[in-house]
Amino acid sequence: MPRPYETVIIFDSTLEDSQVQEKIQRLSSLVAPNGGDSVKVDVWGKRKLAYPIDKKELGIYAILRYETEPSALTEFERVMRLDEQVLRQLTVVDPIVPAPPAVRAPRPAEESES
Repeated sequence: MPRPYETVIIFDSTLEDSQVQEKIQRLSSLVAPNGGDSVKVDVWGKRKLAYPIDKKELGIYAILRYETEPSALTEFERVMRLDEQVLRQLTVVDPIVPAPPAVRAPRPAEESES
């Protein structure tokens, strides 16, 4: 069953916009064909990092929101780890989509004390 995910990616700031879009398209194609819906992309652009990563002060932030099977994430995250232009990445279950309510077992009737 597909689950909603959100991935934040920080790219190296030396990349041009066309290169960033190309990398996002390549990454999106990894989750879309594996039973995933369309990928929503939000590129925040260059931002100052909270702390230097590999002696870099700036990074290009991008957020991807998509639904896919959990098994598709293994290859998706492996490709990001191998790409030297990706400084950091984090994938979480999308917090905006509410989880279905948990089914609780009915409580047994309390016995009255006599």
